[in-house]
Amino acid sequence: MRLKALTALSALLFVAACATPAEESTDSAGSGAATTSTTSSSTTSSAGSTTAAPAAKMVKPAGPAAGSQEDLVVNVGDRVFFGYDQYTIKARARGTLERQAAWLRRNASATITVEGHCDERGTREYNLGLGQRRADAVKKYLVALGVAENRIATISYGKERPVAMGSNDEAWAQNRRGVTHIN
Repeated sequence: MRLKALTALSALLFVAACATPAEESTDSAGSGAATTSTTSSSTTSSAGSTTAAPAAKMVKPAGPAAGSQEDLVVNVGDRVFFGYDQYTIKARARGTLERQAAWLRRNASATITVEGHCDERGTREYNLGLGQRRADAVKKYLVALGVAENRIATISYGKERPVAMGSNDEAWAQNRRGVTHIN
């Protein structure tokens, strides 16, 4: 009976020694969130008192710096899209612009430039004018949401800076856009 108990105890200790400590485990869920762990150990001095060792360093979460262009792109969205030969703000674009206005309120020192873009159809002059009307429409909407007008500049690139190459509806839809950039 004692031999069985010792064998069971030995097996238990062996398994416990092989287990991965909590601070070495990783998050396999793929959430992208950084995990932090703090551990403290105690030491006993010669006087017999126990003192706590300092906690392990906290891991800073990975991600874009607050107030940066990357923060705007990742957490809010930096572009809205327009219909063919249009510069009116669509319902889907309103949601993005409302989030941009909230982001700009949180980042009160940020100034932006709104770029107006067009697809390849139409003359250069016409598209420069349409791109400007698109940039102005985005600016006007942000101002209506409470963003100070002097924090927003506009520029039109017309059809000169496409993001999608091709002469088809898919490419044209991606190129008809207003893009917000942090200055």
